[in-house]
Amino acid sequence: MSDDHWYEDETGAMVRPYTVTGGRTRPSDRHTIDLMSQVTAVHPDGGGPGVDHARARLLGLLRHGPRPVVELAADADLPLTVVRVLLGDLAEAGLVRIDAPRRLRPDVPETDPVLLQEIVERLREL
Repeated sequence: MSDDHWYEDETGAMVRPYTVTGGRTRPSDRHTIDLMSQVTAVHPDGGGPGVDHARARLLGLLRHGPRPVVELAADADLPLTVVRVLLGDLAEAGLVRIDAPRRLRPDVPETDPVLLQEIVERLREL
């Protein structure tokens, strides 16, 4: 096993999540990464030789199309703060594009309590 491989298939993460991000808790200020931001791989076939295991895993999850940040965090089994930092790194490297969240119902104002309740229910389903 190489030093870059931080996960074991049967046991999960072999290091603390903050180690994966180098101790950083936020992505750079150049990227706004919301829970429902849509992330798209610029090159769906992979990230190249300089991408470590955690970032390569996120790119792999994006192979079949754009996904919201919250789904990536759940599927990667990583804390949301870690995923945000990793996605910021991937965006800086030009490997992913992060788009503002799409509104679920464009005909309803963003502050509508019914819409907010619908979002909470969908998040609980994850």
